Formats: sequence, structure tokens, C-alpha cells
Amino acid sequence: MKKTDDAPVIARRISEFLCDYAPQFLTGSEHTLKGYKDSLVLYFQFLQENGVSPECLSRTHLEKEWIEKWIAWLKESRKNSPDTCNNRLASLRRFLEYLSGKDISMAYLYQDAKRIKRQKCAKKKVSGLTREAVTAMLAAPDTGTRIGRRDLVFLTLLYATAARLDDIRSIKLEDIHLESAKPYITLHGKGQKIRTAYLLPRAVVLLKAYIKEACEESAGSDSLLFPSRVNGHGKLTEAALDKRIKIYAAKANDQCKDVPLNTHAHLFRHAKASHWIEDGLSIVEVQFLLGHEQIETTMKYLDITTEEKIKALATLESETERKVEKKWKGKQESLIDFCGLKR
Repeated sequence: MKKTDDAPVIARRISEFLCDYAPQFLTGSEHTLKGYKDSLVLYFQFLQENGVSPECLSRTHLEKEWIEKWIAWLKESRKNSPDTCNNRLASLRRFLEYLSGKDISMAYLYQDAKRIKRQKCAKKKVSGLTREAVTAMLAAPDTGTRIGRRDLVFLTLLYATAARLDDIRSIKLEDIHLESAKPYITLHGKGQKIRTAYLLPRAVVLLKAYIKEACEESAGSDSLLFPSRVNGHGKLTEAALDKRIKIYAAKANDQCKDVPLNTHAHLFRHAKASHWIEDGLSIVEVQFLLGHEQIETTMKYLDITTEEKIKALATLESETERKVEKKWKGKQESLIDFCGLKR
């Protein structure tokens, strides 16, 4: 293959995308950021295995034909599920969208990638928590301790707002409006979307008490509601919060067997969506409250009839990860290393 001038440009854009653009403008979720990187690692590993060297890397290796071969490789060589293949493709598209915005001559890459059909997946309902399970989880924190009181507020907001974990981690004092006629929190969600989550009286009472106790009077409006105890400023890590949730799940399970021992933050979002439907909200209303762009995404959360699906559609319109083995162990720099994609 001929040496090209594209290689250093692509490598630089990958670094910018992963280190700057994605964490600032796409997501604050560690899991999602890892997904972007893992997908790019897999793509360039695929190129390596097909004889593409750093010197010969060009924009043609990001074209539709190569991407479709990559998806086939994910399915056949890595045994990825259709869902996982679709997630990998979505991550690669995100990078190509960024690349096209930086270099108009490469804009066609993103447009072509958008035409690649998603893999067909078996339809499945995502399970949430029963009302009894939610009650048991909210009763689990020890409110006799400061951490227990903090965790009760955290779990209450997870369920009350149906927010994603990173949305809750990112709440600042300036986002909280408890003196409004209808108290609410402004959530800064996935893809920089902003939505309003109104709060019921119990959540307001708990939140007021927590802010009075935990947030210093000198704290600025841009201070986090749940700062890390390590430095007092950064966000609590997803891993730390997941660990706390599982501790409470084990405790709650002793009282209510509906509580899964592997309970995680997203189950509260699923649960609230299902409970909204049970309480009489329409699927379209739930879609709006969850901040979903596509109603098909909302449907995954719910047990709904075919009739409800048809009505909703007429109204509007994750892989068991296998470590990437190092295939290139020579003195020459590999394509993955060249692109700054070391794990």
C-alpha cells in the first residue's frame, strides 16, 4: 500500500475526540467513554489484521466497505452479539461525525457510515425494579449516618427523576430549584441534552435537609451536589456509587426478594418508566420524561401491547467484553499504537 498524508491527521483527530471532544460535549459517563475507545481499538485492530500499517492508513480505510467488513469480523471472529455490533457501529459513527466536522473533505465518510444498516436484534424487555423492591432499596441506607443520609437522597433522586447515573453525578447546586412553585432539578444529560425533572414533596424534604447538612454555606452555585470525598470537588466515581448500590441491594434483598443482588443505577430508570405507565401515563409522555429521541428506545423499558406500540408509533413518529489480544509484537509501531489507542 502507498504511503499517505492522512495517517497523522486521523491519529490526531482520534486523540482529540477521546481526550477532549467526547468528555466535554458527548458524555461524562466513564462507561460510555470507555465504549468509544474500545470500539476504535477494535476497528484499528481489524485494520491491522488486514495488513494496514501506520504509513499506509488513509481515509479510504474508514469508508463504508471497510466498516461493513469490520462488522462481519466482529460477529464472526469475536462472536459479538447484534446489540454489541450496533453499539460499536454507533461509537465509530460518533468519531466519523467529529472527523467530518474538522475536515470537510472527509465528510462523506460519516454520511456513508449512516447508510450502514443496523444488525437485527431479538426484541427484549429491559427489567426494572418492582415498587416493593424500590421501597426496600430506599429503606436500606442507615440514616443515622451522614453517608447513609447522602445515599438515601442519591437513591431517591435516581428513582424520582428516572435520570441516568451520570446525570445525577453531575447535578450542581445551581441546577436545584426547591423554592419554585413546582420544585424541580435541571438535568444535563447524555449528548448535552437538558431536561427538567419535577420533584414530589418527599424528595424535596430530603434534598433540603441534605443540602443544609452537607453543603457549606460558602459553597458556590457551581458546586456539585454529590462531590467526591477524596478531594471534595470532583464527581463521585461510577464505580464507587455502583458499589454502594450493591451493598444496599444485598441488605434490601433480605427484606424483599424482588431486589436483584446485581442491582445497578439504570434499573431505577427502568423501574420509574414502568411505574409511570402503570400510573396511566402514555408511552409518548414517558418518552418525553426519559429524554429519548426515539420511541422505540422507550419501548424497550416497558411491557406494552402491540396495540399500544401501534398507537405510540402513530403518534410520532452491551457484550460480554473480551480483552483485545495484542497481535502485533514487533519492533515496528503498530497501527493501534500509532493512533494512540493503547489500552
